[in-house]
Amino acid sequence: NKEIDWQNIIVFWADERCVPPDHADSNFGNAFKLLFSKVPLPRANIHRIRGEEEPASAAKDYEDEIRAVFPENEFPVFDLVILGMGSDGHTASLFPGAPILDEKKRLAAPVFAEHPGSWRVSLTLPVINSAKQILFIVTGKAKAAMLATVLNSRNDLSLPASLVSPHTGSLTWLADTDAASLLSRMS
Repeated sequence: NKEIDWQNIIVFWADERCVPPDHADSNFGNAFKLLFSKVPLPRANIHRIRGEEEPASAAKDYEDEIRAVFPENEFPVFDLVILGMGSDGHTASLFPGAPILDEKKRLAAPVFAEHPGSWRVSLTLPVINSAKQILFIVTGKAKAAMLATVLNSRNDLSLPASLVSPHTGSLTWLADTDAASLLSRMS
């Protein structure tokens, strides 16, 4: 059993709510509390979105930080992007109908989420789709209908999760029994 080489792992976030890192809704705060505070991952290897900043500034700062780590590429090529999916078909903070879905140049952008009415910062689709591997993790009965719809409606502009399609990498969907309950059996 090999140990994880934490010194060589670099972590970025797909999205973040515009809240301080100690807020209960902070993706960074929750990940740090549940995982990163318990492993020997160097703090310098954690590149978080500064949700406590004004959204446009946080997005620009995050883009600058990504470009500093990946200076040679128009879009960074992450080894792995892990995503979830909402019952409305959103992923990261890419919501149905949001202007960020049309973004072609920026790496990160501010997003206003109509429900629940809050600002977020998200990676853009060109960044996500440049990854070597994309892993969706979908859980819960409330997402079953949307999972079936997304998997049967690739590239549907009204369903951001269906727009995730790596250019040269792989895409894997993991779903629990409840989320997969409306999928037909695959041979």
